[in-house]
Amino acid sequence: MTTHATNSAAEAVPMSSLPSTSAAAAQDPKTRALGVRTSEGDNATCVEVLATVLSICLMVITLPFSLFFVFKVVAEYERAVIFRMGRLRSGGARGPGVFFVLPCIDEYCKVDLRTVSFDVPPQEVLTKDSVTVSVDAVVYYRISDPLKAVIQVANYSHSTRLLAATTLRNVLGTRNLSELLTEREAISHTMQVSLDEATDPWGVKVERVEIKDVSLPMQLQRAMAAEAEASREARAKVIAAEGEMKASRALKEASDIMSESPAALQLRYLQTLNTISSEKNSTIVFPLPLEVLNFFQAKTNQIMESR
Repeated sequence: MTTHATNSAAEAVPMSSLPSTSAAAAQDPKTRALGVRTSEGDNATCVEVLATVLSICLMVITLPFSLFFVFKVVAEYERAVIFRMGRLRSGGARGPGVFFVLPCIDEYCKVDLRTVSFDVPPQEVLTKDSVTVSVDAVVYYRISDPLKAVIQVANYSHSTRLLAATTLRNVLGTRNLSELLTEREAISHTMQVSLDEATDPWGVKVERVEIKDVSLPMQLQRAMAAEAEASREARAKVIAAEGEMKASRALKEASDIMSESPAALQLRYLQTLNTISSEKNSTIVFPLPLEVLNFFQAKTNQIMESR
């Protein structure tokens, strides 16, 4: 019997790189990586011994046809966890390459070691400042220990998906809306660490978590847009007022300088005429000094008084 589990995974951790609880446990060939221990050969019953002998005899009798069934192949990115009459076989996960199984009494489960990604469905989350938002994310994970992925959890893929959705709601519930919009990397890292710690007993390594989209209610979007527009208008009015103030100061300084020399005002008049004439206009506006009008007004007043 063959069971396939095609989910994300990584290489099984070697025994030599892991600490053991005691020296005897470290020397025990039945103790496997990350604390997974086999029971192969422990208190083997007569039925198990007899079944093993009969399986070997059946394989020998049916040679060479039995060779097509006793030799199995796993790819470079896969590992095989073998059970003999329900007991985990010693030696850890097999692969890559060819391995041997006895007919009728051995079954194996293939575990994919490649990285797998899945989308976390949009979650309705209530933030710390009581704002309801819809958030979805994507999670990347792999198998770090094929033995634990098969033995410690019934369906590591489904369990990881459910845990990711729950962790997303729990983490976002502790953040304000402003933090949710501006600190996505920090939130993603927090989720990744939390998921990695929770899935480590299952032999699952969470490599990366990314928040994809944050959907705000339409009323909240309108309120934020109105607030941003009002803020921009306020800044524009302040900038315009500052510009007028600077322009008035410059005009005052220019008028003070020109009042010191009457000829400077005439030169300014001529410069204005030159500018107007260079644009090929048919009409030329000639500025008339107010002093001339004052002179004529004074003469008019004298004549009226003499009468």
